[in-house]
Amino acid sequence: MKKIISRYIILYVSILFCIFPASVVAQNKAEGGKHDMAEEKIPLLQGISIGIDISGAAGKLMGSNRFSTEVQGQVNLKNRFFPTIEAGYGQTDALSSSTDQHFKTSAPYFRLGADYNFFHKKTHLPGYLYAGLRYGFTSFSYDVDLPLVTDPTFGHTSMGGSYQNVSSNAQWLEVLAGVRVKVYRNFCMGWCIRYKSRISMKKAYNTEPWYIPGFGTNNKTGFGISYSLIYNLPL
Repeated sequence: MKKIISRYIILYVSILFCIFPASVVAQNKAEGGKHDMAEEKIPLLQGISIGIDISGAAGKLMGSNRFSTEVQGQVNLKNRFFPTIEAGYGQTDALSSSTDQHFKTSAPYFRLGADYNFFHKKTHLPGYLYAGLRYGFTSFSYDVDLPLVTDPTFGHTSMGGSYQNVSSNAQWLEVLAGVRVKVYRNFCMGWCIRYKSRISMKKAYNTEPWYIPGFGTNNKTGFGISYSLIYNLPL
């Protein structure tokens, strides 16, 4: 009798060990399936926002010899991807204290790209951290006045003069990272740091631009900071 009872106990325990893991796996699959279905049920279009960058205007008020402003349009896809278009206007009228060169230009510029929201699953938060890529381009003309330079050894005077309406264009790439925070209802503010790398630039025979609208000082690479006020359209 005891042997029979022992056999039943062993058989019962064996069945439990077989069924319990299987039920756990099935439950996990079901939960995972529900989670996947919940993600699939998120509408593709989550919203559209427009913004304006005020960092360039603020820099001008603080005494900078450059001015820029831009507007931004973004589409929110599943609260994760944000295709973006940016259109702006850059201007400068500067005199170099070291070289006495006078440079003047003003022109529109454009950027295309997208951002990625790292906090797309944390919709309860009032903001998020993001990173993005941009392709920028501009076509512009500039005026430059170059002083005559005298060789200190031989006394020869090198080329100088004034060049007006010199045409140029430029393309560049940007990698950026930033934060966006909700401040009131549909209003947000955001700021980001941009690392810029110039792809191409058209040079003239005797000169090249000192400043590129949308890019900044004419170097191979550079950094920029944007501070924007943003409004989410109530769709």
